[in-house]
Amino acid sequence: MVKQYVMFTFPRERVREPIIYTLSQQYNVITNIRRADVSADSGWIVLELEGEESDIEQGISWVTSKGVRVDPVSGDIPESFE
Repeated sequence: MVKQYVMFTFPRERVREPIIYTLSQQYNVITNIRRADVSADSGWIVLELEGEESDIEQGISWVTSKGVRVDPVSGDIPESFE
């Protein structure tokens, strides 16, 4: 199993959808919310994703197909994430 840190940025029309829940259930990815800022209009979430690399890749592809922007959290993970 591998871990990846990513940031999801949600457009207004996707904020109320259970994107993270569906990702974990349909793609067998363990999700851990590390930081978030969500309002009625938009939101972003920093997630730790854990699972098989292929499952994570397929899940991320599905998330982006829903209109959610996915960016890797690169470099050292800030201490507040650990």
